[in-house]
Order: sequence, then structure tokens, then C-alpha cells
Amino acid sequence: MSLGTAPTKNTLAYGPALMERLDALARFSEEPDRLTRTFLSPAHRQAADQVLAWMREAGMAARTDAAGNVVGRYEGDRPGLPALLLGSHIDTVRDAGKYDGNLGVLAAVAVVDELHRRGERLPFAIEVLGFGDEEGVRFPVTLTGSNTVAGTVDPAVADALDDDGLRLGDLLREFGGDPDRLKAEARRPEDVLGYVELHIEQGPVLEAEGLPLGVVTAINGAARYNATVRGMAGHAGTVPMDLRRDALAAAASMVLAIERCAQGRREVVATVGRLEVQPDAVNVIPGAVRFTIDIRAPDDADRLAAMAEMTAALEGIARGRGVELTLDRYYDADAVRCDPALMERLETAIRRHGLPARRLPSGAGHDAMAMASLTPVGMLFLRCRGGISHNPAESITVEDADLAVRVLLDFLHQYDPA
Repeated sequence: MSLGTAPTKNTLAYGPALMERLDALARFSEEPDRLTRTFLSPAHRQAADQVLAWMREAGMAARTDAAGNVVGRYEGDRPGLPALLLGSHIDTVRDAGKYDGNLGVLAAVAVVDELHRRGERLPFAIEVLGFGDEEGVRFPVTLTGSNTVAGTVDPAVADALDDDGLRLGDLLREFGGDPDRLKAEARRPEDVLGYVELHIEQGPVLEAEGLPLGVVTAINGAARYNATVRGMAGHAGTVPMDLRRDALAAAASMVLAIERCAQGRREVVATVGRLEVQPDAVNVIPGAVRFTIDIRAPDDADRLAAMAEMTAALEGIARGRGVELTLDRYYDADAVRCDPALMERLETAIRRHGLPARRLPSGAGHDAMAMASLTPVGMLFLRCRGGISHNPAESITVEDADLAVRVLLDFLHQYDPA
């Protein structure tokens, strides 16, 4: 399954082999009939070994690091030069699609494979990173791999437990990593030029505009809340409507208010994804409701303003309906701006292929969020059918995959490390 087909006009030089490898990697799963590959699972080990093999075929020195990341290095025109980092993650959600994360890793391998086939060395090194824990599915932590490389990992992640009570640090040792050396894996800023991640868009914008690629401007900041509304449970047939303190009716008004707060602000999105009703009986007025709120925006000032407006609206609804409201903000992450110079270079590479360069924010989190604390970051989005992700229906075309590799190659050839 060589990726070394010489490009010719009007042919797909890289796409078919890249898609074949994506199909092959998707076969490493914890479940026989669907793709599930969580951090430090046997399927993760198998996938990591396969990626290591492909990295070595592409001329890279490859290893698994202390955090379970797969790392391949392709030296520049002399050994020891600072490296431009490329990559994404190889873990998945449960019942996943083939392309989330995996595309960015294998496309980066394809780019290095082509440089190796041509015998080219650039005035900088390239490192390809296959992060092991971006999704945060198995353990109550996330971005473990990219935080390790960035030097921001909390060593306490080693004590995280999965649903079976298995400790992350113990499983990491079995995997070949070393929880005691996480801090030692941190890159020095002077050894790194930047980080660039190719990823499926996970949204419908590019497809709607007929564009195969886009350049990411920022990764949305996000806040998450657990909300609890307490009213008074009562008999569904005996309590008059004007005397009720219906927690669910209040929560319903709150959900619509959350939606309005986001709709009134450009690029702010808000979601109520879970809702639990108590006592959850057909003939009882709901006495308590718990629901979640997820609110995101590429600009933190916009997000914070929306959060303040939302909080005031929910508290007003609670007072008007005679219920108690508790808001617990348990997660808060600032937006990450992509580096303007990397954005311009990616845009130039896209335009050289005769396409407009569309800028758009990322509503989903990525390893680039963690890497931004170490080095400038850039992201290239590739359209996916229907904007569907975290779903077996994830779909990209071989033509778009081919184009993405070509654009990345062009970007590398024009990249100036000075």
C-alpha cells in the first residue's frame, strides 16, 4: 500500500492510498461491528503499531512516547533542526467514523512519504504526532497526549480511573509509556516552529459553499454548566395550573431562553444536550429537573457576554415561576486563536490550487488547543458530507483527500522557518 505514486496532471496521486490506509486503520476496534478505539485499549495499541510501521516506511524515526503518543521524525537538510509539527489523534469516540483525527495523522504521513520518495530534505525537520487521548472517552481527562507534548500536562492524570476502576498510569505502563516521564516529554519552544493540524470540518459550512478546504481562524472557547431547577411535585389532576411550581415547565422556558441568547449573537452557539426529570411519572407534576448547558464562541468576549445574558434570563424565569435555580459552571476553556502567519500560508497554498481560501472557526475542540500553549498553531479543514462527525456516517471524498495532501505538500515547500 505505497503512497509513492508520482503525481501527474488530472490524476489522484495520494487520495486512493490515503483512503485505503484510513480503511485499514478503522479495522482496529474494540468492537467487531463498529469503530471504537479508546485510549490505551488493545485496539489503540494495534493502531499505534500500524501507524509506527507506516511512519518508518515513510523514512521517519518513529517511537511511542511516555504518554502513549505515536511520534515520527523526518530530519531536515541537517540533523537536529527545529521541527514543524503535523498531526492529530488516533483515538475515537464510541461508534465512530473513520476520519475524525485519523485523517490528520495519515495525511501527514503521506506528505512525509512523498518527500522521502523524492529524496527531499527541507530546511527544517518534520514531526508527525498521533495523539492517543483527544476524545476523553475512557477516562475523565482529555488532551493528555497534546498537553504532554506542550508541557502543560498535570501528572495527576495518572490517577484517573476508567469505568472499570483501572488506573490510567498502570495501563500506560502496560502500553509502553511511563507516567513518571510525562513532564520529560515536553518540547522546548526553541525546538518547535509550529503545529499544523488537518481535520474534517465536523460541520456543514464548507459543503454548503461547495469548497473542499477551509482555514481555521480560531477554536471556540467553551463553558459547560449543570443546571438544577427545583419546584414542587404534586398530583397532576388536583393542583390548579395557577398554583403550580412546575420545574419542567420552568426548565422548558429556560431552554428556549438559552437558544435566544445564542441566536442574538454572531458565532455563539448554545446547546442543552441532557435533561433529567424527577420524579419522571406521567401523573406527577415535575418537582425537579436537571439539564446541561454547553455554550461556545470563537471570541471569548462574545461568549462571556452571552453567558451573562443567559444567566440573567434564567434567574428571571426562576423568580417569575417560583422555582429555585442552581447553576454550576464546571468547565471553562478560553478560545484559541490560530496564528495569522500560518493561516496566510495555508490560504496561499489553497489559492495556488485554484480555489478560494475560506476562513471559518472551529466549533469543536482539537489537540491544537493544547499545542497553542507551546507554539503557533494552524488548522486546515476538509469538508465532510452533511457536516456529520462522531458517527459511522462520516464521509469524505478521495478527491478531497488527495487535494488536502497536495495543499499540505505545497505549504511545506513554501514554508520559511526564518
